[in-house]
Amino acid sequence: MRDRLWRGCRSVAVVAIGAVALTACASADGQGSGESAGGGEYSIGYVGERAVDDAAVDGGVVTYGSYGFPATLDPTKTLMAGSTGGTELAAIYDTLVRYDFEKSEYVPQLAASLKSSDGGQTWTITLREGGTFSDGTPVDSVAVKWSFDRYVAAKRDAAQMWTNTVAGVETPDAKTVVIKLQRSWADFPVMLSSGPGVIVAPSSEANGAFTPIGAGPFAVTRFAPNEVLELAPRADYVGGKPRLAGLRFVPTPNAQGMFESMRSGELNAGYLYRNTEVIDSAIDAGYEGYLDTQGLGAIGIINQREGRPGADVRVRRAISLGVDPDALNQRVNSGNSPAGSSMFPEGSKWHNGEAAGVAYDPDKARELLNEAKADGYDGKLTYAAINEEGARQGALAVQAALDSIGFDVEIAYANSVTDLTRRVYIDRDFDVARSGASLIDAAPLLRLYASLGSTSNNNAAGYNSPEMDALLVKLQTAGDDGDKQKVIDDIQMLANETVPYAVWAPSVVFTAWTPKLHGANVTIDNVVLFDDAWMEQ
Repeated sequence: MRDRLWRGCRSVAVVAIGAVALTACASADGQGSGESAGGGEYSIGYVGERAVDDAAVDGGVVTYGSYGFPATLDPTKTLMAGSTGGTELAAIYDTLVRYDFEKSEYVPQLAASLKSSDGGQTWTITLREGGTFSDGTPVDSVAVKWSFDRYVAAKRDAAQMWTNTVAGVETPDAKTVVIKLQRSWADFPVMLSSGPGVIVAPSSEANGAFTPIGAGPFAVTRFAPNEVLELAPRADYVGGKPRLAGLRFVPTPNAQGMFESMRSGELNAGYLYRNTEVIDSAIDAGYEGYLDTQGLGAIGIINQREGRPGADVRVRRAISLGVDPDALNQRVNSGNSPAGSSMFPEGSKWHNGEAAGVAYDPDKARELLNEAKADGYDGKLTYAAINEEGARQGALAVQAALDSIGFDVEIAYANSVTDLTRRVYIDRDFDVARSGASLIDAAPLLRLYASLGSTSNNNAAGYNSPEMDALLVKLQTAGDDGDKQKVIDDIQMLANETVPYAVWAPSVVFTAWTPKLHGANVTIDNVVLFDDAWMEQ
């Protein structure tokens, strides 16, 4: 833990469970130049005092700076992650359960209770009495199942994991939902606190077009894409009317701009991502919130489909061995951000130095590349990157590193994140591209499957390993943390050999808010829940 990071904090509650598309899904991205400083280790947990409810008062509107402002409020089209609109969705729709980082367990949110049986193969949800959607229709078991089915049919984000895991959903009565799994999974509640657990009213599609009707603590009063989302508290929310007078979400272009807007009072809270210099400054300035370190924050996706250079594991290994994460960090972030090739970084619950990532070895990389060339490979690679300064610096650093060992790298710039995402995840027209697959420590399988599973829609590289698929199933059915750790170590070692992607760095996230804001709870993937929040007046 870095001393400078915590200086100025009134108190720090650090929870042992640490560090999830993409950024937290699987979209291609770029990182701004000089976006971080302070390259030490970051502890994970709440920063600041957690005020007691005895002092709570009503009133106050929270204005939140969105890192990735949602283009739509449909949970089948907007990823349920803090970086991509998840906080906004949770305020409108709620989640059935949430992860309590202070207790290191899942607790009921929209649900009244969640119980498992059959060794974690059957999960029973009991809904709260009196729950309604914002249009007054009841939150009953039929509505919940309808929402599940709608989400899975859209085949986005965690839907594939649901399909591969859930055997059936039953509704024995109006307040009970029984989910039967194909195999035991102790971490199944992560699904109910993420995308599938965001409950949409059946009436949302009554008129043929989607209307954001949810069971959450707030209702939509205004939504202007790329401009603002305004929400009002619901007096009939099943958990009681929120104390806040309203929520406003506004798009914010970068971490520095967000921090400056917080200092000026324009924002009360915001999602500070990757820029550790700004994160350090925010904590030093007394801002509170939740600090997280996410594994696989920066990876080099290697297209390994037939006809691509990466189809040869020697080429993939040469790419992985030939780029020094520390040198890349120096070029992009002045050497001040965390960097490393382990899937789970230092600070993560699952980090194991004895099962670390690939060590930089240009000589071995050159040897493997020469073997591939001897069999006819010409050494050419196309590196896809977004055309902005930080991404350009990263692309140039990778190009220089790989060229130095004998590759011939051409950089193909895309004009926007959207264009790059289309090239990588739809057209598959790339050899190497920078991306991220933010891991969730509380339930590591979710994003590991997304990026490694041979049937995953988010597996842009086309990685297909029966051995890895078997390990993912083994991780799903693992019992205690010791068993999980052994499987995760095996996953790391197999990834070192088969190279699904090159791992360069984790990401640091600080979901920050003014010390005057209390009662905000952070759940899976840095989504903030405001149903219990209140502001000092």
